[in-house]
Amino acid sequence: MTILQLLEQYRSGSLIPQKYLVELLSRLRRDQESAPDPAWICLASNQQLIEQLIRLEGKRVDDLPLYGIPFAIKDNIDVAGWITTVGCPDFAYEAKTTATSVQKLLDAGAVLIGKTNLDQFATGLVGTRSPYGIVPNPFDPKFVSGGSSSGSGSVVSRGLVLFSLGTDTAGSGRIPAAFTNTVGTKPTPGYMSTEGVYPACKTIDCISIFTLTASDAAIVLDVMKATTYDRTHEPQYHPEPKLTHQFPRPIRVGIPKAADFLDNSEYPKLFANALNKSKGMGYQIVEVDITPFVKAGKLLYEGPWVAERYAVIEDFLKKNPNSMDPSVKQIIESGANYTAAQGFRATYQLKELETLCQQVWAQCDLIVVPSAPRHPTIQELSEEPILRNSELGMYTNYVNLMRLAAVAVPTDFTASGIPFGITLIGQGGSDFALLDFASQWQQLTQLPLGKLKIKPAEQYLRISKSKSSSTRLAVVGAHLKGMPLHSQLAERNARFIKSCKTAKHYQLFALANTTPPKPGLVRLKEGGDQIELELYDVPQEMIGSFLNLIPAPLGLGTIELDDGSWVKGFICEPVGIVGATNITHYGGWKNYLKETV
Repeated sequence: MTILQLLEQYRSGSLIPQKYLVELLSRLRRDQESAPDPAWICLASNQQLIEQLIRLEGKRVDDLPLYGIPFAIKDNIDVAGWITTVGCPDFAYEAKTTATSVQKLLDAGAVLIGKTNLDQFATGLVGTRSPYGIVPNPFDPKFVSGGSSSGSGSVVSRGLVLFSLGTDTAGSGRIPAAFTNTVGTKPTPGYMSTEGVYPACKTIDCISIFTLTASDAAIVLDVMKATTYDRTHEPQYHPEPKLTHQFPRPIRVGIPKAADFLDNSEYPKLFANALNKSKGMGYQIVEVDITPFVKAGKLLYEGPWVAERYAVIEDFLKKNPNSMDPSVKQIIESGANYTAAQGFRATYQLKELETLCQQVWAQCDLIVVPSAPRHPTIQELSEEPILRNSELGMYTNYVNLMRLAAVAVPTDFTASGIPFGITLIGQGGSDFALLDFASQWQQLTQLPLGKLKIKPAEQYLRISKSKSSSTRLAVVGAHLKGMPLHSQLAERNARFIKSCKTAKHYQLFALANTTPPKPGLVRLKEGGDQIELELYDVPQEMIGSFLNLIPAPLGLGTIELDDGSWVKGFICEPVGIVGATNITHYGGWKNYLKETV
């Protein structure tokens, strides 16, 4: 089931969360005893489950956005009373506190079922670097599942939980999604708290989300947003991103002028098919050069950012040199060789590449890339573990370095039935806009979800518009269509609703000494007339920046419309009409300008 489907069953009473979740955990335990599943490092104890179920008592489905939803987390994320291993038994510790972002999920009604396997110390994109076992691909055990969030992708793909958390530094929340036919959401760095996550590279780490659908991801992502309290009480490595829920219309979709697929023979055709589907969505397609992005990505493992991984576990590595996976140890030890000077030079190089990338962003709103250039087998990984892993980061490594948002979404299958996926990349803050695009993509492709071979009804693929809440706004002057300040609405993705009129209680004045010329709307207790206006829906997150643009004597108030309803809109302080010209008889600002200018 998807999250939306399970919530629907809870509402109808066909499922009771206490019974459903107890049976789910019991079944997972039985399966684990009969045939150990390397995707799991541990499952919740009876007591841990009971404590969570008690929190649901007295609550209703509509009280909590994730009421009774079972989920899992990658085992480098802390939960009080649970053991965190980071994929290394000798490093394991009992967490004293719960990661901030996980606590938000628990407070929203989600129920933690277990912790999942990972490439040790979250170092890898393959899912094979763990003493707890290799996590095989759900579609064919010969192939890797992707990492480092290998277990998190696997358990969602197989429907064992409805969503899971991974982490993403170089692509760990996107490669497993591409290889398991799930949706992998990597938010803008700074969107959610990483406090309580054992770091790989603390300055660029993100928590990632695995779901079966983009609509489910939007629900989870909305819950996990960092609050002002988080930002003032926890270390911050990124500014707060300015969110947008929709891209400007028409959406400009950037596609690479050339995509490298190494030696994979099927991926070029599958990617070409995906691009053709994109064109069929009616958006503007723009070819872009992603070379500066790829060059930036090489800095992550071929540059001094590896030193950040070394800084995190330097003491443990020196004291326990034999406790680590050989490939992980080799990679992290290389971080000791970089100098501070090299670090600064790499920072300068990254900034230069970001400048080039901004030229690309001027051409498009999002970029569509293959999630991976190839899909190695476990045997290929064993023969060349460093090289094969490195290849997988071609389209992922640069995203966090450049503070971008990304969503990996299922796209197609190879002839042998192995998933192929694309990744949508947007500038920082475009998280929900990318999920909206991914939702439309899933409605278009109608692929089965995960490994489950089910195709949900379209209603479970659509993102609820409540996730992009907006404020209805009435404009009467310089913000009308064709007027000088209309661009301020367009820049904030405001959606035109209709033209209409006020109730018969208003006067309109041409204000004196304003640039550009502006009118002032004044409500009367008696008398007055109807004034023409336009209605727009402005995304909630954009209202603040819009208010900052309104000059005195204008302000935002409440206006009565001719149908008796009330909306927010531009009004004028009484002092503003001193010296102003009463233009009420024109019926509106455009009529006044047409007849007098």
